[in-house]
Amino acid sequence: MAEGKNPIYVWVNEERYEQLEKAGVAQHTEERLAGMKVLVAYATDEQAKILVNEFGAKHDTSTTGSIELLPKKVKDKIFEKVVQKQTLDVMDDVLKEVR
Repeated sequence: MAEGKNPIYVWVNEERYEQLEKAGVAQHTEERLAGMKVLVAYATDEQAKILVNEFGAKHDTSTTGSIELLPKKVKDKIFEKVVQKQTLDVMDDVLKEVR
């Protein structure tokens, strides 16, 4: 996994997918299990450390590099900010609001 690009997967149901479509960012989803979709946002290495230290997330540094086990409020804020700002570059804003 490239340094500084740590994926965060946010599951997306049909209602949320429609919100992403309206915001013009639905192309940033990936299809996973049985047609279910995930939105893939990214955290820098420094942001990943904050998520682990302050929110109890796990950082899978050995295989996928992904940030996992984030609290629902953090994942919901990531989704909300992606829709609002129409970009995946939202982690600074998310951290300001959830810390």
